[in-house]
Amino acid sequence: MRELLTYAASVFIGFFAIMNPIANTPIFLGLVEDSDDTEKRKIARTATITAFLIVTAFVILGKYIFEIFGITIPAFKITGGILIFYVGFEMLMSQKSKIHSDKHHDMESSVAISPLAIPILAGPGTIVTAMNHVTKGDFVHVGIVLVMFALMVLLTYISFVMGDRLTKKLGANFIAVVGKLMGLILAIIGTGMVTEGIKLSFNL
Repeated sequence: MRELLTYAASVFIGFFAIMNPIANTPIFLGLVEDSDDTEKRKIARTATITAFLIVTAFVILGKYIFEIFGITIPAFKITGGILIFYVGFEMLMSQKSKIHSDKHHDMESSVAISPLAIPILAGPGTIVTAMNHVTKGDFVHVGIVLVMFALMVLLTYISFVMGDRLTKKLGANFIAVVGKLMGLILAIIGTGMVTEGIKLSFNL
């Protein structure tokens, strides 16, 4: 039981670091600044539900995706670890991650789907984090990952809906500090994934 609780905590921390609802809230507010409260809630709901469905699909079908494309677990861990480390490094350097941002966003498309759901919430980093936790897991581990991600999505929705009050209460400096801490955690998680991938590759 303790092992499962530790596993659940590590999954949640990984999701929180990569999704970071506190840091993403100002992005959400910037995208919906011309909308009223009802529209903001609708956009937040659509974005979070879409992100959950996307990640759930990858978690459940991840094994088959690996088989179809001939992807090995060590290669996935090394590549995914490098990707997550890169996101964390950018956050530490106070740069807006190119993996999360969409500079060529078409303003005529729905912001709930793009860029909010994809790639801000369910971007490559989030998908890699989710799949990394279930590469060797059983149904219990898959269930824990989905529950932790659902909790993370719920927290993100609440942060988006309460965005205006959250930003005023916490302040820009606090949000920046949280972003850097999450960046450090991501860099550490990425390094761990690369190390584990190398060990599996060479049977160390």
